[in-house]
Amino acid sequence: MSKIQGLVCAPFTAFDAQGSVDLAKVSLQAKFYKDNGVSGVFACGTTGEGSSLTMPEKKVLFKEWAGQRSEGFAVIGFLGGTSLEDCKDLARYAREVGLDAVAMTAPYYQRPASVKDLALAVAEVASAVPDMPFYFYHIPVITKVAFPMIRFLEIVDGLIPNFAGIKYTDENMMDYQQCLEFGNRKYNIMWGRDEMLLEALSIGARTFVGSTYGYMAPIYHAITEAFDSGNMVKAASLQFEAVKLITLLDKYGSGCGKAYMKAAGMDLGPCRRPLNTMDDNNYKAFLEELSGTAFGEFKNILK
Repeated sequence: MSKIQGLVCAPFTAFDAQGSVDLAKVSLQAKFYKDNGVSGVFACGTTGEGSSLTMPEKKVLFKEWAGQRSEGFAVIGFLGGTSLEDCKDLARYAREVGLDAVAMTAPYYQRPASVKDLALAVAEVASAVPDMPFYFYHIPVITKVAFPMIRFLEIVDGLIPNFAGIKYTDENMMDYQQCLEFGNRKYNIMWGRDEMLLEALSIGARTFVGSTYGYMAPIYHAITEAFDSGNMVKAASLQFEAVKLITLLDKYGSGCGKAYMKAAGMDLGPCRRPLNTMDDNNYKAFLEELSGTAFGEFKNILK
Protein backbone atom coordinates (compact mmCIF):
# COMPACT_ATOMS: atom_id res chain seq x y z
CA MET A 1 0.00 0.00 0.00
CA SER A 2 1.29 3.45 -0.85
CA LYS A 3 1.93 5.62 2.19
CA ILE A 4 0.35 9.05 2.55
CA GLN A 5 3.06 11.63 3.25
CA GLY A 6 3.06 15.15 4.69
CA LEU A 7 0.32 16.96 6.55
CA VAL A 8 -3.13 15.36 6.74
CA CYS A 9 -5.80 17.68 8.09
CA ALA A 10 -8.42 16.56 10.59
CA PRO A 11 -11.23 18.77 9.26
CA PHE A 12 -14.00 20.34 11.28
CA THR A 13 -17.52 19.45 10.21
CA ALA A 14 -19.39 22.56 9.11
CA PHE A 15 -22.86 23.13 10.55
CA ASP A 16 -25.39 25.76 9.54
CA ALA A 17 -27.22 28.07 11.94
CA GLN A 18 -29.87 25.38 12.54
CA GLY A 19 -27.21 22.82 13.49
CA SER A 20 -27.47 20.72 10.32
CA VAL A 21 -24.42 19.52 8.39
CA ASP A 22 -23.43 22.16 5.84
CA LEU A 23 -22.28 20.06 2.90
CA ALA A 24 -21.68 23.11 0.73
CA LYS A 25 -18.59 23.92 2.80
CA VAL A 26 -16.79 20.66 2.05
CA SER A 27 -15.49 21.59 -1.40
CA LEU A 28 -14.38 24.99 -0.09
CA GLN A 29 -12.55 23.32 2.80
CA ALA A 30 -10.83 20.94 0.41
CA LYS A 31 -9.59 23.82 -1.75
CA PHE A 32 -8.45 25.67 1.37
CA TYR A 33 -6.35 22.68 2.43
CA LYS A 34 -4.98 21.98 -1.04
CA ASP A 35 -4.02 25.64 -1.46
CA ASN A 36 -1.86 25.34 1.64
CA GLY A 37 -0.02 22.13 0.83
CA VAL A 38 -2.11 19.67 2.85
CA SER A 39 -1.89 16.07 1.58
CA GLY A 40 -5.37 14.89 2.56
CA VAL A 41 -8.03 14.73 5.25
CA PHE A 42 -9.05 12.43 8.09
CA ALA A 43 -12.79 13.04 7.85
CA CYS A 44 -15.40 12.70 10.63
CA GLY A 45 -12.82 12.12 13.36
CA THR A 46 -12.44 13.79 16.75
CA THR A 47 -12.04 17.27 15.27
CA GLY A 48 -14.94 16.65 12.92
CA GLU A 49 -17.21 15.80 15.88
CA GLY A 50 -17.65 12.31 14.47
CA SER A 51 -19.11 10.97 17.72
CA SER A 52 -21.91 13.58 17.45
CA LEU A 53 -22.81 12.70 13.85
CA THR A 54 -25.54 10.29 12.84
CA MET A 55 -24.81 7.44 10.44
CA PRO A 56 -26.70 9.15 7.58
CA GLU A 57 -24.69 12.34 8.20
CA LYS A 58 -21.41 10.44 8.13
CA LYS A 59 -22.38 8.81 4.87
CA VAL A 60 -23.26 12.06 3.10
CA LEU A 61 -20.01 13.56 4.38
CA PHE A 62 -18.02 10.56 3.15
CA LYS A 63 -19.60 10.91 -0.28
CA GLU A 64 -18.92 14.64 -0.41
CA TRP A 65 -15.32 14.23 0.71
CA ALA A 66 -14.82 11.41 -1.80
CA GLY A 67 -15.60 13.95 -4.50
CA GLN A 68 -12.64 16.06 -3.35
CA ARG A 69 -10.03 13.35 -3.91
CA SER A 70 -7.30 14.26 -6.37
CA GLU A 71 -3.68 13.49 -7.16
CA GLY A 72 -1.77 14.09 -3.94
CA PHE A 73 -4.90 14.59 -1.83
CA ALA A 74 -6.19 11.49 -0.05
CA VAL A 75 -9.36 11.04 2.00
CA ILE A 76 -9.43 8.74 5.02
CA GLY A 77 -12.85 8.18 6.59
CA PHE A 78 -13.20 7.66 10.32
CA LEU A 79 -15.70 4.92 11.16
CA GLY A 80 -16.07 5.28 14.92
CA GLY A 81 -15.46 2.47 17.39
CA THR A 82 -18.35 1.89 19.77
CA SER A 83 -20.52 -0.26 17.48
CA LEU A 84 -18.55 -2.67 15.31
CA GLU A 85 -21.62 -3.31 13.16
CA ASP A 86 -21.97 0.40 12.41
CA CYS A 87 -18.25 0.53 11.63
CA LYS A 88 -18.55 -2.34 9.15
CA ASP A 89 -21.56 -0.77 7.47
CA LEU A 90 -19.81 2.58 7.16
CA ALA A 91 -16.61 0.94 5.91
CA ARG A 92 -18.52 -0.77 3.09
CA TYR A 93 -20.08 2.55 2.18
CA ALA A 94 -16.66 4.25 2.22
CA ARG A 95 -15.42 1.66 -0.27
CA GLU A 96 -18.54 2.15 -2.40
CA VAL A 97 -18.03 5.92 -2.70
CA GLY A 98 -14.30 5.55 -3.31
CA LEU A 99 -12.46 6.77 -0.21
CA ASP A 100 -8.75 6.01 -0.07
CA ALA A 101 -8.80 4.37 3.35
CA VAL A 102 -10.79 4.01 6.56
CA ALA A 103 -9.93 4.02 10.25
CA MET A 104 -11.46 3.04 13.56
CA THR A 105 -10.63 3.67 17.17
CA ALA A 106 -10.80 1.38 20.18
CA PRO A 107 -14.29 0.69 21.52
CA TYR A 108 -14.45 3.18 24.38
CA TYR A 109 -17.63 2.20 26.23
CA GLN A 110 -17.31 -1.58 26.51
CA ARG A 111 -13.55 -1.50 26.28
CA PRO A 112 -11.38 -4.44 25.19
CA ALA A 113 -9.83 -6.21 28.18
CA SER A 114 -6.56 -7.03 26.42
CA VAL A 115 -4.51 -5.98 23.43
CA LYS A 116 -5.54 -9.25 21.75
CA ASP A 117 -9.22 -8.39 22.21
CA LEU A 118 -8.54 -5.00 20.65
CA ALA A 119 -6.76 -6.59 17.69
CA LEU A 120 -9.62 -9.03 17.12
CA ALA A 121 -12.18 -6.21 17.17
CA VAL A 122 -10.18 -4.25 14.60
CA ALA A 123 -9.72 -7.39 12.49
CA GLU A 124 -13.47 -7.99 12.43
CA VAL A 125 -14.16 -4.52 11.04
CA ALA A 126 -11.23 -4.58 8.61
CA SER A 127 -12.47 -7.88 7.17
CA ALA A 128 -15.59 -6.10 5.92
CA VAL A 129 -13.43 -4.23 3.36
CA PRO A 130 -10.52 -6.63 2.72
CA ASP A 131 -9.32 -4.73 -0.35
CA MET A 132 -9.22 -1.30 1.36
CA PRO A 133 -6.35 0.19 3.42
CA PHE A 134 -7.34 0.12 7.09
CA TYR A 135 -5.91 2.26 9.90
CA PHE A 136 -6.22 2.11 13.67
CA TYR A 137 -6.72 5.44 15.44
CA HIS A 138 -4.84 5.38 18.76
CA ILE A 139 -6.05 8.18 21.05
CA PRO A 140 -5.97 6.87 24.62
CA VAL A 141 -6.64 10.27 26.19
CA ILE A 142 -10.22 9.88 24.89
CA THR A 143 -10.77 6.12 24.59
CA LYS A 144 -8.89 5.21 27.80
CA VAL A 145 -7.56 2.19 25.89
CA ALA A 146 -3.83 2.60 26.37
CA PHE A 147 -2.19 -0.68 25.34
CA PRO A 148 1.31 -0.31 23.85
CA MET A 149 0.83 -0.05 20.12
CA ILE A 150 3.94 -2.11 19.44
CA ARG A 151 2.19 -5.09 21.10
CA PHE A 152 -0.88 -4.35 18.97
CA LEU A 153 1.21 -4.26 15.78
CA GLU A 154 2.84 -7.58 16.61
CA ILE A 155 -0.62 -9.19 16.71
CA VAL A 156 -2.25 -7.50 13.70
CA ASP A 157 0.79 -8.08 11.48
CA GLY A 158 -0.37 -10.99 9.34
CA LEU A 159 -3.77 -11.10 11.05
CA ILE A 160 -5.15 -8.14 9.06
CA PRO A 161 -3.89 -8.30 5.44
CA ASN A 162 -5.23 -4.81 4.62
CA PHE A 163 -3.78 -3.14 7.71
CA ALA A 164 -2.08 0.09 6.64
CA GLY A 165 -0.94 1.72 9.86
CA ILE A 166 -1.82 3.78 12.92
CA LYS A 167 -2.91 7.34 13.54
CA TYR A 168 -0.85 7.74 16.69
CA THR A 169 -2.21 10.46 18.98
CA ASP A 170 -0.27 10.04 22.20
CA GLU A 171 2.96 11.34 23.74
CA ASN A 172 4.70 7.96 24.18
CA MET A 173 7.52 8.53 21.73
CA MET A 174 9.35 5.34 22.64
CA ASP A 175 6.31 3.27 21.68
CA TYR A 176 5.79 5.45 18.61
CA GLN A 177 9.35 4.92 17.41
CA GLN A 178 9.06 1.17 17.90
CA CYS A 179 5.91 1.18 15.75
CA LEU A 180 7.58 3.39 13.15
CA GLU A 181 10.50 0.98 12.78
CA PHE A 182 8.42 -2.21 12.99
CA GLY A 183 9.00 -4.58 10.07
CA ASN A 184 11.51 -2.28 8.40
CA ARG A 185 8.96 0.58 8.41
CA LYS A 186 6.28 -1.65 6.99
CA TYR A 187 3.36 0.47 8.18
CA ASN A 188 2.38 4.11 7.90
CA ILE A 189 2.52 5.35 11.51
CA MET A 190 1.01 8.82 11.33
CA TRP A 191 1.92 11.23 14.12
CA GLY A 192 -1.10 12.90 15.74
CA ARG A 193 0.28 15.53 18.11
CA ASP A 194 0.73 18.86 16.29
CA GLU A 195 2.48 20.40 19.31
CA MET A 196 5.24 17.78 19.00
CA LEU A 197 5.72 17.63 15.24
CA LEU A 198 9.42 18.52 15.45
CA GLU A 199 10.06 15.82 18.05
CA ALA A 200 8.39 13.29 15.78
CA LEU A 201 10.41 14.49 12.78
CA SER A 202 13.59 13.90 14.77
CA ILE A 203 12.90 10.14 14.96
CA GLY A 204 11.77 9.73 11.38
CA ALA A 205 8.07 10.65 11.14
CA ARG A 206 6.97 11.90 7.72
CA THR A 207 3.18 11.73 7.99
CA PHE A 208 1.20 13.90 10.40
CA VAL A 209 -2.52 14.16 11.15
CA GLY A 210 -3.93 17.10 13.07
CA SER A 211 -6.55 19.81 13.33
CA THR A 212 -4.21 22.81 13.33
CA TYR A 213 -2.97 21.99 9.82
CA GLY A 214 -6.43 23.13 8.75
CA TYR A 215 -5.68 26.75 9.62
CA MET A 216 -1.90 27.14 9.98
CA ALA A 217 -0.24 24.54 7.78
CA PRO A 218 2.50 26.97 6.59
CA ILE A 219 4.20 27.00 10.00
CA TYR A 220 4.55 23.21 9.90
CA HIS A 221 5.90 23.30 6.37
CA ALA A 222 8.46 25.84 7.62
CA ILE A 223 9.39 23.60 10.58
CA THR A 224 9.91 20.64 8.23
CA GLU A 225 11.97 22.71 5.79
CA ALA A 226 14.19 24.02 8.60
CA PHE A 227 14.64 20.51 9.98
CA ASP A 228 15.46 19.04 6.57
CA SER A 229 18.05 21.76 5.96
CA GLY A 230 19.69 21.07 9.33
CA ASN A 231 18.69 24.36 10.95
CA MET A 232 17.48 22.99 14.26
CA VAL A 233 17.51 26.36 16.02
CA LYS A 234 15.05 27.75 13.49
CA ALA A 235 12.97 24.57 13.53
CA ALA A 236 12.69 24.69 17.33
CA SER A 237 11.82 28.38 17.29
CA LEU A 238 9.03 27.79 14.77
CA GLN A 239 7.71 24.81 16.73
CA PHE A 240 7.55 27.02 19.81
CA GLU A 241 5.51 29.58 17.87
CA ALA A 242 3.10 26.77 16.95
CA VAL A 243 2.96 25.66 20.58
CA LYS A 244 2.04 29.18 21.71
CA LEU A 245 -0.86 29.16 19.26
CA ILE A 246 -1.96 25.67 20.30
CA THR A 247 -2.12 26.70 23.98
CA LEU A 248 -4.97 29.05 23.09
CA LEU A 249 -7.10 25.99 22.31
CA ASP A 250 -7.05 25.11 26.00
CA LYS A 251 -7.48 28.71 27.12
CA TYR A 252 -10.58 29.42 25.03
CA GLY A 253 -12.19 25.98 25.16
CA SER A 254 -13.73 23.51 22.77
CA GLY A 255 -14.98 26.07 20.22
CA CYS A 256 -11.56 27.61 19.69
CA GLY A 257 -10.61 25.40 16.74
CA LYS A 258 -13.51 26.69 14.67
CA ALA A 259 -12.66 30.22 15.85
CA TYR A 260 -9.19 29.71 14.38
CA MET A 261 -10.77 28.61 11.10
CA LYS A 262 -12.99 31.69 11.08
CA ALA A 263 -9.98 33.92 11.79
CA ALA A 264 -8.28 32.35 8.75
CA GLY A 265 -11.32 33.18 6.60
CA MET A 266 -13.23 29.89 6.78
CA ASP A 267 -16.41 30.19 8.88
CA LEU A 268 -17.69 26.65 9.55
CA GLY A 269 -20.54 27.56 11.86
CA PRO A 270 -21.25 26.38 15.42
CA CYS A 271 -20.24 23.25 17.30
CA ARG A 272 -22.64 20.61 18.57
CA ARG A 273 -23.17 20.01 22.24
CA PRO A 274 -21.46 18.97 24.45
CA LEU A 275 -18.85 21.24 22.76
CA ASN A 276 -19.22 24.99 23.09
CA THR A 277 -19.40 27.60 20.36
CA MET A 278 -17.33 30.69 21.08
CA ASP A 279 -19.53 33.75 21.70
CA ASP A 280 -18.87 37.18 20.17
CA ASN A 281 -17.14 38.61 23.24
CA ASN A 282 -14.74 35.72 23.56
CA TYR A 283 -14.10 35.75 19.81
CA LYS A 284 -13.18 39.43 20.00
CA ALA A 285 -10.77 38.74 22.89
CA PHE A 286 -9.38 35.78 20.96
CA LEU A 287 -8.67 37.94 17.89
CA GLU A 288 -6.96 40.55 20.05
CA GLU A 289 -4.71 37.88 21.52
CA LEU A 290 -4.00 36.44 18.07
CA SER A 291 -2.77 39.83 16.88
CA GLY A 292 0.30 39.44 19.08
CA THR A 293 1.23 36.04 17.69
CA ALA A 294 2.70 34.58 14.51
CA PHE A 295 -0.73 33.53 13.26
CA GLY A 296 -1.00 36.35 10.72
CA GLU A 297 2.26 35.24 9.12
CA PHE A 298 1.51 31.51 9.06
CA LYS A 299 -2.26 31.18 8.71
CA ASN A 300 -3.77 29.29 5.78
CA ILE A 301 -4.87 31.44 2.86
CA LEU A 302 -7.56 30.63 0.29
CA LYS A 303 -5.95 31.33 -3.07
